[in-house]
Amino acid sequence: MKRKSTQKTTAVTALTARTQLGQIMQRAAQKRERFLVGRRGQPIVMIMSIEDYVDSMTPAPDWLENTWKKAESRGTDKLTAREIDREVRAFRKEKRQRSA
Repeated sequence: MKRKSTQKTTAVTALTARTQLGQIMQRAAQKRERFLVGRRGQPIVMIMSIEDYVDSMTPAPDWLENTWKKAESRGTDKLTAREIDREVRAFRKEKRQRSA
């Protein structure tokens, strides 16, 4: 489910990005931080999580946002793939029995 980005941007040098890339990647992924990497005082690239990038470039439509909110309120956003498959099979079985 989509999480709101904290939009915290930290400026780092290219040297810092090279030497601390693992830590920067972890902070970007877990805390949704963005890192502006510069060289000679000029910003060159941005490091951000994939989720943050997708949320920024292609925001979810309203109907999907509403679906996510309903799933979260019902607790169904925590279901595993197996649990979802089980629910789908049970629903289809019940539907076949009603129509027969």
